[in-house]
Amino acid sequence: MLKALRWVLFAVVIYFFVLPLVPAFRGAIGDLRQIDPVLLAAAIGLEFVALYCYSLLTHAALGPDASRLTRFDLFRIQLSTRALGSVLPGGSAASNALGFRLITSSGIAKADAGFALATAGIGSAVILNVLLWIGLIVSIPLRGSSPIYGTAAVAGTVLMAGVGAIVLGLVDDKGRLHRVVRWIYDRLGRDGESVASVMDHLRDRVRGLVAEREVLKRVIVWGAANWLLDLLALWLFLRAFGGNISVDGLLVAFGLTNVLASIPITPGGLGIVEGVYIPTLVGFGVPLATATVTVLTYRIAQFWLPILVGAVSYASLRIGAVAPVPSPRSRLKRLQSVTRAGSQVQQSKAQWIEKNAPRDRTGLFATPQYEDTSEQPQQRPRDE
Repeated sequence: MLKALRWVLFAVVIYFFVLPLVPAFRGAIGDLRQIDPVLLAAAIGLEFVALYCYSLLTHAALGPDASRLTRFDLFRIQLSTRALGSVLPGGSAASNALGFRLITSSGIAKADAGFALATAGIGSAVILNVLLWIGLIVSIPLRGSSPIYGTAAVAGTVLMAGVGAIVLGLVDDKGRLHRVVRWIYDRLGRDGESVASVMDHLRDRVRGLVAEREVLKRVIVWGAANWLLDLLALWLFLRAFGGNISVDGLLVAFGLTNVLASIPITPGGLGIVEGVYIPTLVGFGVPLATATVTVLTYRIAQFWLPILVGAVSYASLRIGAVAPVPSPRSRLKRLQSVTRAGSQVQQSKAQWIEKNAPRDRTGLFATPQYEDTSEQPQQRPRDE
């Protein structure tokens, strides 16, 4: 039922928010004659650099086992998961599952892979909300408030409260969250003890992340670089089409849009991003034609192009070093084929002894010879 509702909401957003933008995009392209191709190419490149920084964020959160997975392989995993999440409504769950499977296929422990993915997602969300609040603190005294500001602020506050509750529950010495989760899993007929052991491991990793200041610093730096480079790319797209905006307006528009796009209604916030970005930029003084062509070109580089690159990256992972681990059934079939091939080799006892018997390398003893009688025909006793 929930899945069907997501598809209905997805269709509604596409029909009311995306399709009406297509004629506006064509009209904006016709109105804007001067386009800076250098800034346009730099903005597209910055989008992929921002994605690479997110991969470095995940790599820093992997901890001691990070050396098992190269940064380039993790970047390809990031592109693959982003592509999957961009084609499914509410696809964050499916993309995280794919990322988890690909990371663990490289030899990373399941608990460490789950911790790294969760740390990257939570850390990225916290940094985004910090950027939004900075923009609101600067913008509201200068330009006044807006109802959509309050909506984004409430959504960000709820998200931050949820993150804080999870982290505090994990590091709680009394283990109340552990008992609740174990009780729920036991009632569902699952193994509550194994889940509790995973949570103990996550608690140790959270405490270790707080204690290891260098690792925590790398997580914060790469998470901030991911968002700031994405923000800079948006500004370069705007400048490429001749537009301009104040710093606080850019921060508010960027933070506002990405916080609302995190609501899992459409894949990658498709329709929501465009529907929030364009009127927000117009509200900060950007002409409608410039805002329209800027946002839609930005979304081509930020949303559509990574889907194509991610599909190629996933195909390379399937045949590369991070190929998925064979299932137990496939390994059993391989073992059966080897056993069957070995049972078809005909070898007598004498042949086996001559092949595998220890050899005298000094030459002082003669090698015994065994007569192979396995294939000799049995002679009939002579009639006396």
